[in-house]
Amino acid sequence: MSKRIAEIDYLKCVFILLMIAFHLVFFSDKYLWIKQWVYTFHMPAFLLLSGYLMRIEKHPGDFFRMMFWILIPYAIMETGYVIMSAVLPVREKVDALSAGLLIEKLFLHPMGPYWYLHTFMLCGFVYYGVFHPKGKINELSRLILTGVCYAILAECFQVVSLPNALYFLAGIAIRHGGLKFTSFFRPSFFAIIPLIWLSTYTTNLDRFTLGGAAIVYLIISLLLSIYPILPLHFKQFASYIGSHTLILLVFSPVFTMLSKILIPFLAFDNSGILFLIIAMVITVYGSFGIAWCMDRLHISPYFWGKEQILQPFRK
Repeated sequence: MSKRIAEIDYLKCVFILLMIAFHLVFFSDKYLWIKQWVYTFHMPAFLLLSGYLMRIEKHPGDFFRMMFWILIPYAIMETGYVIMSAVLPVREKVDALSAGLLIEKLFLHPMGPYWYLHTFMLCGFVYYGVFHPKGKINELSRLILTGVCYAILAECFQVVSLPNALYFLAGIAIRHGGLKFTSFFRPSFFAIIPLIWLSTYTTNLDRFTLGGAAIVYLIISLLLSIYPILPLHFKQFASYIGSHTLILLVFSPVFTMLSKILIPFLAFDNSGILFLIIAMVITVYGSFGIAWCMDRLHISPYFWGKEQILQPFRK
């Protein structure tokens, strides 16, 4: 699993850009149905990919080290997000900032897009704890046990969303089923037909329904069918973005908040498309710009656990 898979990087690129786009409130509030539709599949697909790609063959020290360097940027940025939510006029407004609130948001109920990293770590620790130890327990039993643990985290401790954890589990199941990702999700342009049909029913626009799960499958199938006909330069762009999604996940909230400054200047465009384009460019380049500065200032080893987080673009 160490070798990058171009199709998966492409999918990650699509889903992370959709995440950024629909966190731009000025734009997303103009297209509420599309927002609901996108929310049905973009993060579920991301979690599914995360479960599929996570390596539990690592030595415990290496695995915990990997998780530690997810925890550090998560803790720093989640803390910053909570503090800024107490200062700025944002939708997720914090009325009374306190140490107790910070602890509650960090460990139990994170704000903003950082819930994904929180879920990733919790689901990852459970996955590693169930699957890494050697023994006579078969794969199916381990999958069931992992699912039970996720249900306990969701229903008893309420620290993860059960639908999100189950999509992570689905990725684990695909990997341990011995299937390549692109074999399970068969590329087909004809997936657009049932996708349109299912999407016309609002009851299906819920990730925790059979219709919602089918939409996740069909959107991945459709996107994979498009990949071979994409221009080479777009594939290279998608591969680069897809291999740096952590940077965008961590830093994009800084720019989606700051993008509100643009609204008075772009309010003349009622469609919000011009705002979307400009804000997306600023968010992507700004996030990579922060990462570039961290590399140059030698901050990355203390924030990411790596000498350099931003890899050079290769054609």
